[in-house]
Amino acid sequence: MRYKVKALAAGVMQELELDAANPDELRSQLHSKGLQLISFEAERKLGFSFGKNEFQVSLFTQELIALLEAGLTLVEAMETLKDKSDQDQNRTVLTRMIEGLYQGLPMSKVLAQMPDLFPPLYIATVGSAEKTGHLADALKRYHHYETRLAAVKKKIVASLVYPLVVIGIGGSIMLFLLFYVIPKFSQIYASMRNLPFAAQLMLWWGDLVHQHGQAIFGSIIATLVGGYLMIKTDAAQSMLREIFWKLPKLDSYRRLFSLTRFYRTLGLLLAGGISIVAALELAAQLLPAQMRLALSQALVDIKSGQQVSATLPKYGLTTPVAERLLRVGEQSGELATMAERAAQFCDEELDRAIEMFTRLFEPILMLLIGILIGGIVFLLYMPIFELAGNMQ
Repeated sequence: MRYKVKALAAGVMQELELDAANPDELRSQLHSKGLQLISFEAERKLGFSFGKNEFQVSLFTQELIALLEAGLTLVEAMETLKDKSDQDQNRTVLTRMIEGLYQGLPMSKVLAQMPDLFPPLYIATVGSAEKTGHLADALKRYHHYETRLAAVKKKIVASLVYPLVVIGIGGSIMLFLLFYVIPKFSQIYASMRNLPFAAQLMLWWGDLVHQHGQAIFGSIIATLVGGYLMIKTDAAQSMLREIFWKLPKLDSYRRLFSLTRFYRTLGLLLAGGISIVAALELAAQLLPAQMRLALSQALVDIKSGQQVSATLPKYGLTTPVAERLLRVGEQSGELATMAERAAQFCDEELDRAIEMFTRLFEPILMLLIGILIGGIVFLLYMPIFELAGNMQ
């Protein structure tokens, strides 16, 4: 596989194209040449690339960490990234950031001027690092946080792929039966009298398709396309999410995922030196409305001097394991570490919940689709069986 590589040599960043079987072999090649890897991207020979000029916060973070750890100052690192950027949005964003730094603004203030690119958590992480002077370490923690959170999201999406594929295939088969097989099959009964009800039903549907088939099929396709476009709107997505999460058992999965994000964010902010109250207020932005309201009530108690480990359980913002870990963290002074461990335990509970959901949901879905398709096939052949029985 061919890779596009950005590497550092004697303080100068170079762009290379190298062939390697995998990323480990690529790193070995660079190490043997005395080069320090900044970032790499596998070249794609087929397919189209969309959104190529969009500013990628994750890639920017990785490159900035590598340059800072190589000994460059923040301004030097930003200048290096700008010099190697094409005339696209990356260069525009980096130019704005460098101009802000030359004006004497701290990095967090510069990022705050671009809220559409950098989330509040990212800005808070950089702001906490400005107090300690360890920007590379803070960005490493944030990148690790994003990686872990992305892994959890992938697990959830992967669990939904198979049901969607089954629904798509099952729906296609049903359309084929309804608009091709049944109209052809129903002509067998067109010249017969005293037909059974199933045959009359098929004959009625066959005549309807012959007369208005294109209009009916077009209406179904238009409805599907219209539904897809409507789902793309924010209002429809918000409504569907609320309906989806109200389904049995799914509310508990949502709570586990929210707690995973909450504790991982809390651990990241506390590790960066942010106070517990400020960290909780920032982490609250990641919670759904009901849990956010509970956290706002918990914050009132925490500000009055109550312990976090005693307050959060009272408002349903912990699991039994997370409650014990928070208590240990407060007693040992390692609350940030224990919050991260609580997130890991929530991850494990979420994994088990997703596995249980897929084990139950997939067979039920297959059964429903099988019943629908089997019902259509039954209607096809039932009249033949009835007619054969009457002939005996």
